[in-house]
Amino acid sequence: MIRPVNFRMNEQTAVNNYYQESIKGVLPESINTKAQKEFDTYVDKLRAIGVDVLVFNDTEETDTPDSIFPNNWVSFHENGDIGLYPMFAENRRLERREDILDTLEEKGFIINNIIDYTSAEEEHVFLEGTGSIILDRENRKAYCALSPRADEDLFIEFCEDFEFSPVVFNSYQTVNGERKAIYHTNVMMCIGETFAVICLSSIDDKKERKQVIKHLKEDGKTIIDITEKQVNNFAGNMLQVKGANNERYLIMSQAAYDALTESQIKTLKSHTKILSSSLNTIETCGGGSARCMMAEVFLPKA
Repeated sequence: MIRPVNFRMNEQTAVNNYYQESIKGVLPESINTKAQKEFDTYVDKLRAIGVDVLVFNDTEETDTPDSIFPNNWVSFHENGDIGLYPMFAENRRLERREDILDTLEEKGFIINNIIDYTSAEEEHVFLEGTGSIILDRENRKAYCALSPRADEDLFIEFCEDFEFSPVVFNSYQTVNGERKAIYHTNVMMCIGETFAVICLSSIDDKKERKQVIKHLKEDGKTIIDITEKQVNNFAGNMLQVKGANNERYLIMSQAAYDALTESQIKTLKSHTKILSSSLNTIETCGGGSARCMMAEVFLPKA
């Protein structure tokens, strides 16, 4: 996880992230301070349940207002491979840091191979890590909602390189009466060990919707269907993690939790424990939430 130093609404990402808003009348320094407090509380809560959290500080030398969302530029895999991803916003490309990979190696993690897709930026082709791609690592499936930040050909290449079966679809939200592509798959979908949280109504094409449902059901996932209004409150932006004693927790923001119905919460609690934390400033300005803030490390250890 990356602790921010210059967090603010990123004007370069706002062109297709319709969840971002500016907070009027609040100084940038105050926004960053609030984001830091939310970040620190969130990290404390994760550590309290036994999650091993590695925190890196953002650098002041670069203008990286979205550094708090590291899962978009890197992914870590069980076989020691790492993926580096092409980013839509030019100032987000500055988030990629070799020193973080060096530190992981110093801490005993094994990096065997780095698969670098970043040259695709020169062709204006993008695939923003586990923002664009939802990985079902156990069943070796990768789900991707196509968007300006998720190119189909590059996604298929990723699946070939990392040996995942691709599940491709289109997902939309209503913006000023128009259906527009949801910028990241992880906003409308989360896959846990035995369940999936997904906004099925965002998949306008019925064939594509049926195909996604088929894949989830054949892998034994209980489907918790959420609404577009719940997506707007980041109820799709969740991640299941392991805490102490291998206990499973579904991590989400307080806004996401508050948006869920009693029935949805009951269903989720039959599969996993739930942990929520307030991320209001980060969600409002950044247009991302709890899942986006975690780049999970699956690398083997020496």
